[in-house]
Amino acid sequence: MAQQYRITLLSGDGIGPEIMAVAVDVLKVVEKKFDLQFEFQEALIGGAAIDATGEPLPTATLDVCRNSDAVLLAAIGGYKWDCLPSHLRPEAGLLGLRAGLGLFANLRPAKIIPQLIEASTLKREVVEGVDIMVVRELTGGIYFGKPRGIFETETGQKRGVNTMAYTESEIDRIGRVAFETARKRQRKLCSVDKSNVLEVSQLWRDRITKLGAEYPDVELTHLYVDNAAMQLLRAPKQFDTIVTGNLFGDILSDAAAMLTGSIGMLPSASLGASGPGVFEPVHGSAPDIAGQDKANPLAQVLSAAMMLRYGLNQGAAADFLEKGVLQVLQNGARTGDIMSPGMQLLGCSAMGKALIQVLEE
Repeated sequence: MAQQYRITLLSGDGIGPEIMAVAVDVLKVVEKKFDLQFEFQEALIGGAAIDATGEPLPTATLDVCRNSDAVLLAAIGGYKWDCLPSHLRPEAGLLGLRAGLGLFANLRPAKIIPQLIEASTLKREVVEGVDIMVVRELTGGIYFGKPRGIFETETGQKRGVNTMAYTESEIDRIGRVAFETARKRQRKLCSVDKSNVLEVSQLWRDRITKLGAEYPDVELTHLYVDNAAMQLLRAPKQFDTIVTGNLFGDILSDAAAMLTGSIGMLPSASLGASGPGVFEPVHGSAPDIAGQDKANPLAQVLSAAMMLRYGLNQGAAADFLEKGVLQVLQNGARTGDIMSPGMQLLGCSAMGKALIQVLEE
């Protein structure tokens, strides 16, 4: 009897519906190959939800997500909603989803795809073989700390305030995810902080160091965030797994992503202690090409692969998808963002069909 899973689809905005359609078609191939059964349920988030309900994360959407085995998200946001107050913008829906599902760990891989190595802005000898996993704390730190806001001082000046704060338990739980992730990779973990300046980072380094004693098989190092940013560009192959807080992780994971040359190829996973995780591409909603069949759907497909691996524990199916993506690139198929001389330029749906043809062979 087929293993059954309930998957919530959040297509969102911009190119989201186009790339999600490809991912769903690909997952239907996976169903047949691995005797799995996916029950897909759709819900609104971001700008699409604002237009329909007036809020970026309707209660109904959160309820549907909670009652699923995994959540596959495409993209949110767009120029149309940029003028709204911050709590009503599409991005607030994503923050609310992470908080509502208790997703405190964000896994962002940055792995060089051999077929696309020339797309990197760095020299081949610098980036060839790069395979980094950034583990970012997702529900604490400066994005959620209080007090926060814009206040008027006694002199009448406005003063903006955000608070970077972490408790021991918040640091420990993301640390454990990072150490366990490193164990599955090359057993090297670099913790990134700013402990020479920030007290919150001093606590971070103390807790990660203490936790390291429980993982003697993992080599633990520490870097200040400014040095880490420099080292990512200077010698990225020294890194395997990186763990850091919310703000630093937001910045460093994007920097690591660009080592690969195209942010349009990279997936991510957001995980909690229990319940469904959220799996989404790193790229945005690209409203300038929405509806034009120009989007690259491969990051969405690779996000589905991460969903299979980390959300549903279907590692063989994840391997199958990832190998299929490599093969379709080896065959010369390219979307506009990764196009190079001598390759075949395809639109979003055609790329999906080319991938399905590879998977069905």
